[in-house]
Amino acid sequence: MKSSQIQSYKKQLAALEAELMDFLGLSSESSQAVELDQARMGRVSRGDAMQQQAMVSAAHQRDEKHLVAVRKALKRIDSDDFGFCLECGDDINPQRLDVAPETELCLDCQSLQEQRQKSQS
Repeated sequence: MKSSQIQSYKKQLAALEAELMDFLGLSSESSQAVELDQARMGRVSRGDAMQQQAMVSAAHQRDEKHLVAVRKALKRIDSDDFGFCLECGDDINPQRLDVAPETELCLDCQSLQEQRQKSQS
């Protein structure tokens, strides 16, 4: 892979890392405990607030995992391992990296991994 391509991916990943860090900072404020004062908030409103809090928490966890993947990709760039499948060692298709530069697996290995996970569930 060309150095210019790698630098482009590094720039994308750094921007994505900053975006996720900003969002995670904001979403942690949104996941504060729901107020228990029934006099100020009806049961339905409290239930809605708890559901909203659960959704924010799930999104927060998803974004934390995404941030970890982005940081791993940045480390792979620094160690010259970027763009290679961690499973088989083959090149990852550049079109796949364009869509998700943090990806660790080629399409074939990703499909195999998903099939294994599906059969275990």
